[in-house]
Amino acid sequence: MNSRAATLNETATAAPFVHEGIAYGCDYNPEQWGPETWTDDVRLMREAGVDLVAINIFGWSHLEPRAGEYDFATLDTIIELLHANGIRVNLGTGTSSPPPWLTTLHPEMLPVTAEGTTRFPGGRQAWCPSSAVFREHALALVEKVAERYGHHPAVALWHVSNELGCHNALCYCDDTAAAFRLWLEARYGTIDALNAAWGTSFWSQRYGEWAEILTPRLTLSSRNPGQMLDFHRFSSAELLDYYRLEAAVLRRHSNVAVTTNFMVTAHIRNLDYWSWAGDMDIIANDHYLDHRLADPAIELAFAADLTRGLAQGEPWLLMEQATGAVNWQPHNLAKVPGEMTRNSLAHVARGADGICFFQWRASLQGSEKFHSALVPHAGTDTVLWREVVALGATLDRLVEVAGSRVVADAAIIFSWEAWWAGDGESRPSHAVRYLDQVHAAYTALHQLGVTVDIVSPDADFSAYRLVVAPCLYLISDEQARNLGSYVAAGGHALITFFSGIVDEDDRVRSGGYPGAFRELLGITVEEFSPLLPGHVLTLDSGAAASLWSERLRVDTAEVVANYLDGPLPGIPAITRNGHRSGTAWYVATALEPGALRNLMRTIAEEARVTAVGPESAGTIEVVRRVNATGSYLFIINHGHDDVELPASGHELVVGEPIGRVVRVPAGAVRVIREDPAS
Repeated sequence: MNSRAATLNETATAAPFVHEGIAYGCDYNPEQWGPETWTDDVRLMREAGVDLVAINIFGWSHLEPRAGEYDFATLDTIIELLHANGIRVNLGTGTSSPPPWLTTLHPEMLPVTAEGTTRFPGGRQAWCPSSAVFREHALALVEKVAERYGHHPAVALWHVSNELGCHNALCYCDDTAAAFRLWLEARYGTIDALNAAWGTSFWSQRYGEWAEILTPRLTLSSRNPGQMLDFHRFSSAELLDYYRLEAAVLRRHSNVAVTTNFMVTAHIRNLDYWSWAGDMDIIANDHYLDHRLADPAIELAFAADLTRGLAQGEPWLLMEQATGAVNWQPHNLAKVPGEMTRNSLAHVARGADGICFFQWRASLQGSEKFHSALVPHAGTDTVLWREVVALGATLDRLVEVAGSRVVADAAIIFSWEAWWAGDGESRPSHAVRYLDQVHAAYTALHQLGVTVDIVSPDADFSAYRLVVAPCLYLISDEQARNLGSYVAAGGHALITFFSGIVDEDDRVRSGGYPGAFRELLGITVEEFSPLLPGHVLTLDSGAAASLWSERLRVDTAEVVANYLDGPLPGIPAITRNGHRSGTAWYVATALEPGALRNLMRTIAEEARVTAVGPESAGTIEVVRRVNATGSYLFIINHGHDDVELPASGHELVVGEPIGRVVRVPAGAVRVIREDPAS
């Protein structure tokens, strides 16, 4: 089998994933338990209302205990047991981690780090994405699974591998180098074009033959930024190519929807999901609260909104989350009672039509034995289990919400390529991190009660009243024109510092910063002037700022605020420019959160952005989902005090009519089917 020759146009068209109401599910690993547990598990699933179960995610060593010898007896039994109890199956292909026999026979498939050292079996994802031998064996397994279960009535969704690229997205082995060279040759055509794109005239890096190019392993100095950027692009594309190969096998044997679980979260950045999204029959995401962040709940909202953006506004699935603590953070905090429900309904509010967990029953052994589960080690006479059952009942009461969409007035542009390039090794300040600045802009709008879509630089912005581009360091000319055309047609944009600096080859645009946006913003920046961490400066508006300043002059823009102190007193820090029918704002520093929120309020009001909820410090979330027959208002109270908000209609969580005001207890969620008159 030529693993790189498969094409999707040979395959059947998959049916869309359809589920009645909001799916409630989990990962189930019956291979960790004896048959005596399985019947009890399914009984408890029915008690909790679980109706979608992911199985065979890590099943390879059980299905193929030795090369070419297959045993489906256990998987047959589990599928039939679930099906007999009315529980639909999200069937994994089983390929996420190879069995020991395969890595023993073929150690050349093991991944290699940037240091040039091999990573060995004993964990998971011990495979190189470019390994031909891994692909051959994995696709053979997928073929067997698809042949056997492709038309089984229990199978509602195909689950390709698992969290592709979580650990092995970047491999630096010789097989990868060969695949990288082929990818580069297809991208650039000639070695001269590659040399131009990478700027190899610097430091005597010019290549004469494709064979001279390696993966960007660690060097004694900083590495070539163009090579690093392309290696990220290639690595994302290589894993997408692998996904497509598995999907092609599945679609030859089945018309059931195919997907894989994305990892749209603060600590995973190696895959450009904008390029992946079109290959998914439904977008699915895994999300775990990261307690290393200042406000994990706001990051959850951002991740959910970005996942909805990948789904083009359509409903999506939360494939994994935790009922409580995870096992991989330095400090694995448990969720307080009610927090799991709030987290779950926050995802539903922002477009999820399925809420699933890792995992069903807490493991007794292995690396994730202290990862929380729907059934904890302590069993079912627990606060957690009672909340699990209550959540299932709540999701059942939200059946009519399924299929509705979230509508937003404002958008934030998000780019994985800008993240990769902007956080590169050689940059003006390592204290400036792309995702921090994206989160800062998002938090300001979130605290103003504004619903936000997270969109690609290539998106159609015409439906939005405000588009925000935080630290959009890398952007193509075409993408820059896209934003400029939006403003020229009457849109409002806010662009923050370190944006528009380089093109898609990480090549600086000469003539002054912010490069691609100089005309749009009516300014020219002569020089960056980053600040040391801890250095706070003030503006003549009274705002405080940090991290960054710029020697800026206005061309057609008006000055909104100047630096009052710091290295550039009297120099403009915030500007506003009328551009044809629209307005473009620029912020040349990192405003402290309150000041950024105040500025964002001014801009949003000028743009006539509608706030769905009240202003808060992130303690109150209000989001509206809409369908052809009506609308649903989600109010999530993360705070310690009860709140009252205007609403009218029928509340679905507790099942009561609402007159003019709804009371939301501390830590609770209310979902109102709104009165059409409101």
